[in-house]
Amino acid sequence: MKRILIAFALVVAAPIHAASVDGIAIHSSSVGTGPTIVFVHGWTCDISSWAEQVPVFAKDYRVVTLDLPGHGRSGSPTGGGFSMDLFARAVEAVRAEASADEIVLVGHSMGVVVVKQYAMKYPNRVAGLVAVDGPLDMRAFAERTGGPPPAMTREARENMIRGMFVSTTPVALQQQILATMLGTPEATAIGAGAAMFDPSIRTADVIKAPTLAIVAGTAQVPSSESLKEIVPNFEATQIAGTGHFLMLEKPADFNRLLAAFLERIQY
Repeated sequence: MKRILIAFALVVAAPIHAASVDGIAIHSSSVGTGPTIVFVHGWTCDISSWAEQVPVFAKDYRVVTLDLPGHGRSGSPTGGGFSMDLFARAVEAVRAEASADEIVLVGHSMGVVVVKQYAMKYPNRVAGLVAVDGPLDMRAFAERTGGPPPAMTREARENMIRGMFVSTTPVALQQQILATMLGTPEATAIGAGAAMFDPSIRTADVIKAPTLAIVAGTAQVPSSESLKEIVPNFEATQIAGTGHFLMLEKPADFNRLLAAFLERIQY
C-alpha cells in the first residue's frame, strides 16, 4: 500500500492544467515527454486509478490523466447533462491543451466507452486504443445487461463495488477504491451510469486504430471474431488472478502488456 500511496502522490504532484468543455473546468495532469498517452478512468473514479502507470510510463512518454466531468476535481455539468459525447469532448479539450497531434488512449471500465466514443468523433487523433476491462461493443453490452440499473442506495453502490474485487485484492487497495467511488456525488453516479446505455452510442462505426483489450481474471476474453466488424485491428489478453482494477492489483503485469503494445504503435 505504501508503494501505491507514493505513486498516487506523484500523480497529484504532476503539473496541473485546466482545460474546459461547455464551461466545465477539467482537472488534468501531464508529466514526462515524448509520444502522448491519455489515461481515462472509469465510473465514479478519478486519476488515482492510474497511480501505478503514471511514474512508469512518464520515463518514455508524455502521460496525461484527467478527471472526467463530475468526477474527482473537475466541474460538473448543470442539470445532470452527462453523456459519452461530453466525456469524449473533455478528453479532446485536454488533448488540445497538451498540443498533442496523435494520442494513445487507455480507458478503464466506463473509460473504455469514453475512449471508443472519442475514437469515433476524432479518428485522426487516435494512434491506438487500450480497453481495460470494459466494453468496446456497446450493442452487445446493451443486450447483455438489459439496461441501466435502478437508482442505487449507498449500500447498493458499496456492494456493487465490493463485487469488483477478488480475494487477493489488497484490503488497503479496496478501501482506497471504495473511498474514491463512494465519495463521488450521487448525481454523477446516476448520470454517468445512465449515459452508458444511451442508444446513440450503440453503433457499428469502424475504428481503424490498433486496439488492445486487457481484461481481468474474472472476465471473459472478448472474441476477436465478434469485434472484427467494428475494430478490425484488434487483439485481447487477460491477467489471471485479478479483479476489475487489474492495473492496480498486478501493475507489473499490466505495465508489461501496455509497454509491448505501445512499442508497436507508430505515432
